[in-house]
Amino acid sequence: MSEEPEYDYEYEYNDKGEIVYYAIRPNKTRIKKDMAVLFALSEELSELPSTQLKALELPDILHKALTEASGMPHKSARKRLLKFITGQLNKIDIEPYLEKLARMKSQSAHAVREHHIAERWRARLINDGNAALTELLNDHPHADSQQLRQLIRNIKKETELAKPPKSSRLLYRYLKVLLNIDDDTEFDDALEDEAIDNTESETYEAFDDDEYEDDENEEEDDDDDDDEY
Repeated sequence: MSEEPEYDYEYEYNDKGEIVYYAIRPNKTRIKKDMAVLFALSEELSELPSTQLKALELPDILHKALTEASGMPHKSARKRLLKFITGQLNKIDIEPYLEKLARMKSQSAHAVREHHIAERWRARLINDGNAALTELLNDHPHADSQQLRQLIRNIKKETELAKPPKSSRLLYRYLKVLLNIDDDTEFDDALEDEAIDNTESETYEAFDDDEYEDDENEEEDDDDDDDEY
């Protein structure tokens, strides 16, 4: 399948068949696709934790807008702000930021895998009891068997009495230290209580003009949004 040309060309010929005029204009289909990519990127950036967003070192105007968008509900006002962010991204070279984002994703994926190891061990210790504990102690003989057994007993009691899972969280944290997993609060809250859902993020569809139209029942004030920045 051939790629869309970046530009469309218009020609005019004289009676001799010679070109006397031609004009170059951007290919509209290509522009729409490019803007779709940037809009999806603005959405992704708006979902980043504040520490990662700051690490990207984006221009101040983009950092401010993305920070604001991250705390907004998914309604027309947020879409207008994402439109503004898309326009700002279109003005800069995004390749350096894409490279940084790719490195962050790689590091985050590694961290999730490590934290899943701790979560799986916790589940095995709770569900399989002595068999899992024996295996863990064989792999990590320096582990405190007495503390582990006490935590497991406490977890079962808390479960029976429907109490908050305090001991389950403590076991998770102990396993992180035992397995030499770096502390990363970005994942701790999700993994202390349950495994992270690794479903892939939503794939954005091709850009369409309607994607940038506000809902019929919403007021349109795009110009006001742009003026804020």
